[in-house]
Amino acid sequence: MKVNNTNFNKNNVGETVTLYGWINKKRDLGGLLFIDLRDRSGIIQLVISPSSRAYNTALALKLESVIKVIGKISLREKANNHLKTGEIEVNVDSLEVLNSSQELPFDLNNVTALEDTRLKYRYLDLRREELKHNIMTKHLIMQSAREYLNNNDFLEIETPILCKSTPEGARDYLVPSRVNRGSFYALPQSPQLFKQLLMISGFERYYQIARCFRDEDLRADRQPEFTQIDLEMSFVNENDVMTLTEGLLKNIFKKVKDLDIKTPFTRMTYEEAINIYGSDKPDTRFDMKIQDITFYFQNTEFSIFKEVINNNGIINCLVVKDSADKYSRKDVDKLTEFVKTYKANALAFLKYNEEFTGSIAKFIDEKTAQELKENLSLENNDLILIIAGNKKMVKTSLGALRLKLGKDLNLITPNKYNFLWITDFPMFEYSEEENRYIACHHPFTEPQDINSLSDKEHALARAYDVVLNGYEVGGGSLRIHNPEVQEKVLEALGLSQDDAYEKFGFLLEALTYGAPPHGGLALGLERLTMILCGTENIRDVIAFPKTTSASCLMSKAPSTVSPSQLDELHIALK
Repeated sequence: MKVNNTNFNKNNVGETVTLYGWINKKRDLGGLLFIDLRDRSGIIQLVISPSSRAYNTALALKLESVIKVIGKISLREKANNHLKTGEIEVNVDSLEVLNSSQELPFDLNNVTALEDTRLKYRYLDLRREELKHNIMTKHLIMQSAREYLNNNDFLEIETPILCKSTPEGARDYLVPSRVNRGSFYALPQSPQLFKQLLMISGFERYYQIARCFRDEDLRADRQPEFTQIDLEMSFVNENDVMTLTEGLLKNIFKKVKDLDIKTPFTRMTYEEAINIYGSDKPDTRFDMKIQDITFYFQNTEFSIFKEVINNNGIINCLVVKDSADKYSRKDVDKLTEFVKTYKANALAFLKYNEEFTGSIAKFIDEKTAQELKENLSLENNDLILIIAGNKKMVKTSLGALRLKLGKDLNLITPNKYNFLWITDFPMFEYSEEENRYIACHHPFTEPQDINSLSDKEHALARAYDVVLNGYEVGGGSLRIHNPEVQEKVLEALGLSQDDAYEKFGFLLEALTYGAPPHGGLALGLERLTMILCGTENIRDVIAFPKTTSASCLMSKAPSTVSPSQLDELHIALK
């Protein structure tokens, strides 16, 4: 049975060992051949002398060839403190080539290859220490999650992958049924309905490391298939779910990073988060808040601001401390172009050095200047960036600008983990694409007040997200357990009773057979792993990821299929 190469240390000096692995590096030092032998556990140094039968064979082998060696452990003359096995080496007596490698498409020890090349040869890229570490970290997260949930009386239960299509939110991936002509399964966007049914079934505490699928546009933190640490509990309220989730995350961080994170987490309402940070997933590692200065321009002569106020808009700003000298007019113009991508028409600015200068300085009278100085706590060399317009645009634009400034000015403390809960989410949000109100979380979220459903703009949900360093790493809610309430929510979303029963009839019927109060949450496994591994791309924590076009460069999926396969499924291509 193979033993990890790095299990050996100076206490094993004099022992004869058998090792297996890949040739990571070779160094011919004019008489002695040194090989770094790598397996999953790490690297150990081999030494082969010219007198050894293995010398000529090893000399001819290319990097990444797989070998078996037998040799004796000895102390190294000069220890390598960067290696776990840095105090020892193995003097090789015999070497067997298990599989030789051809010339590599890129250098695994000095990666400059394009990402497309690395994705095409993903099995090689995964041999690199960085990606190997990420995948092993993901494993540790799953193991520590299972440990914690098992110890808290949860049952791990699998739910179906082939489901009924219930379009609500992202597009479903559809799977044609050969047996049921013209019918389709859908891959689950989440186990939402099934975990609620498990609560109705009386299991009370469920979890699952669940695979989920969404046919949506991809980005750095999104893939078509992803994993959730999914949990649901009966007879609970919001505090119960939040407290248990905090314990789960505390266990994960202790086991994976040996960090003791502080609980309970800070709580902030959705409205507070939007007003202060311009985001429902704020990064609170740096202290730059959005400030409302509408009041100070009530009597302004600046036509743009006057028009905004007359149209019930707002004027908000960011104060960038001690940074006025860092931003020329050209630099501010670049920031203006940035906020225009968030539908802001313009970005006004002021610089403060005993007095105001900048694009709107001539509209700042003495009274306004004094009010701004006092209420914004201005100091010399402060930069004030201002956006005016409707609330949604202003908050979103300044929220995005705040994050950009935080990164550009190195305001974010590395290796810091700021958790917080966002609560009191809207029950509904208006979709300009669909020209109607849709569920903010999902249509099975319990409203805070059933009588508020007619006021969709202001109705609130018993929903909550857990946010870490500007990422939503988990979200959940208390669920509707009353069939009448569920029907009213679906009606508020514009579904007729027939449509509701067509899409969700099995759940609506189940709710009539004694459904307990229940709620839960799902943590995004990949996003959590990204943060713990210090990467900003979700592909770095998935063994075999897709590109932004949802394709796999290695296996060349998706691909065409034969006409006979389509015929079996009763499908014709347009």
